[in-house]
Amino acid sequence: MPIILLPATAAAPAAASSSVLSHVLDPSKPVAMLVMLFLIAASLFSWAIVFNKWSRLRKATADNERFVKMFRKATGFESIAAACEQCPNAPIVGVYDMGFAEVDRQVKLRNKLTNRTAIERSLQLGANEELALLEKNINWLATTAAITPFIGLFGTVLGIIDAFQALTGAGAASLRAVGPGIADALVATAMGLFAAIPAAIFYNYFSHSIREVGARMDDFGLEFLNLIERVYEG
Repeated sequence: MPIILLPATAAAPAAASSSVLSHVLDPSKPVAMLVMLFLIAASLFSWAIVFNKWSRLRKATADNERFVKMFRKATGFESIAAACEQCPNAPIVGVYDMGFAEVDRQVKLRNKLTNRTAIERSLQLGANEELALLEKNINWLATTAAITPFIGLFGTVLGIIDAFQALTGAGAASLRAVGPGIADALVATAMGLFAAIPAAIFYNYFSHSIREVGARMDDFGLEFLNLIERVYEG
């Protein structure tokens, strides 16, 4: 008896794997196949965004901290310019560049600062531009998290309909007749959740991280205003 059961048990995973693969690539069910391929593509695309954004935010945070430390120790704008070159991934550098460009414009025209409000607006514009770059493609994660469970459910419904139609044609009401079809259909729901759950988690994580970077840029704007007041008005 054990000799008969061992081959069947060993063959079960291979049979299940073959069933899942045939469900995904079955050309006789083009709609179900498109649903599965879409879910796989959505999952791969969202993971590509996750890895790219993770790397970008990690570098941005590290360079921001390094630039702020050098900015606070700087003795003049020449040393700050050198710090900008050493921190190419720091969003704060973009804010500094926008603010300093406005300061330089005013000083060249009147040899003094004439419009503090214009400097503040330039700093805000720089922060907005950097935030827009950090938020690029983040909405795709939210979209993936929102729609893939429903698309997976749609694929499951189609699969269950096919299973019951096959049961009706067979004329035999038994779990053995309808079970494999329903099991294959539930793969679509699983794929939808597999795509949606990581996308939702990382969307919330990245959104929080970007808000922290935005708050840090706002704080830096105040430090920048203090610096130019000491240099040009002190």
